[in-house]
Amino acid sequence: MRRLVRTAGLLCAAGGLVLASLLTSIPAAHAATTVPVTLDCQGRPPVGSPQQLPLSTSIQADGPATVEAGADFDLTLAPDSMTAPSTAGGFTVNNLRTLVLRVAVSPGASVQSATLSGGVNIGSGTPTVAHTTDLVTATVPGPIGGGTTFQLPTLHLRLTATGAAGTAIVTTLAGTSYADPSLTFTANVRLGPLSVNVPTSCYPTPSPIFTSTTIA
Repeated sequence: MRRLVRTAGLLCAAGGLVLASLLTSIPAAHAATTVPVTLDCQGRPPVGSPQQLPLSTSIQADGPATVEAGADFDLTLAPDSMTAPSTAGGFTVNNLRTLVLRVAVSPGASVQSATLSGGVNIGSGTPTVAHTTDLVTATVPGPIGGGTTFQLPTLHLRLTATGAAGTAIVTTLAGTSYADPSLTFTANVRLGPLSVNVPTSCYPTPSPIFTSTTIA
């Protein structure tokens, strides 16, 4: 599978794959796709009304077009750079903390592993990732300074095709509303002489498909 080299936060495939595994589980080479992502975010300050804030970025998504039933296959989602807001609701943003991004895998596949690598200007905290069979949750502790251009770590997934032939396995952002978010973070905002934490929830409008792999 062609490795994505466009962003600084690229994920290396874990370990060396034996030739038999390559022949049975990795389809022919394919190109990564740039997928735009527009997020509708709502911050909820401790005082005052909620504030809306749009965030835009793009993802370099790489995955096979087809896979054999029962085979393992790899997907790579590499975020492009984005800029943390420097102001929100007229107030200065000091930093963003505890960014949590959720990626959903449709029925027809099971997540076997999820790993992260890279990341640029994402603060001193160590990113982590967890998964269930159909949901991957990446956490970046930060802090990321307001106005900073940064790249979130690249996400590398290994899935097993569990569905019937003809099933399309797609990856998307989980979440469809502020109450069911795709991305959450805490914005630390300067409010006069004080700094306050503003919990923020985001979801995509519209929700993009990152990868689509059909079981042969």
